[in-house]
Amino acid sequence: MSMSKLIVIEGADGSGKATQTALLAEYLKSRGHRVRRLEFPDYESDGSLLARMYLRGDFGAEADDVNAYAAATFFAMDRYTSYRLKWKKDYESGTVILADRYTTSNMVHQSVKLEAAERGKFIDWMLDYEYEKLGLPRPDLILHLAVEAEISDRLIAERAAKSGTAPDIHEADAAYLARVHELYRDIAEAYGWESIPCTRNGKLRSIEDIQEEIRRRVCV
Repeated sequence: MSMSKLIVIEGADGSGKATQTALLAEYLKSRGHRVRRLEFPDYESDGSLLARMYLRGDFGAEADDVNAYAAATFFAMDRYTSYRLKWKKDYESGTVILADRYTTSNMVHQSVKLEAAERGKFIDWMLDYEYEKLGLPRPDLILHLAVEAEISDRLIAERAAKSGTAPDIHEADAAYLARVHELYRDIAEAYGWESIPCTRNGKLRSIEDIQEEIRRRVCV
């Protein structure tokens, strides 16, 4: 079985990334692989402070209050801190790294703030900044969990009600989330991500069904 070294599971809020990443990690461990699971932002790390401040609205109550370039650096620093302090040695020693979000989230969540004609320039800058300037590893495989916007919105609301936590400035802005959903589809296609449809006939596929497809994409 050939394995990628850095696998990113990406998708809009409410798409089931955390659940699917956890299931994939356990499966790969059962097959004898060393696995390190990551989640971004890394809320337990000091490196995520600026990202946390941004998401809770300290710099403005709406996502557009902070420009794409500034916000992108907040999340990049979170990843840089995580890489240098937590998983660089694992990555270099051949451990399979599974990331729930990565640089790929910046590609969508920040470029959506820009006019379409400016997005390519921003993404080029951002990828150069994170991969070349900061030296973060490039993903070997990016899996995009594609969920329709109305279903994702419902799942976000259910999750918030269950946890009792307030939504962040992204989750609280329905218009922003709608733009993000549309751009996820476009960027996944343009940059060669592997999209996994998580709905069928307007209904969510089962967690197990989605996981089986993820395993087929990963274990080749």
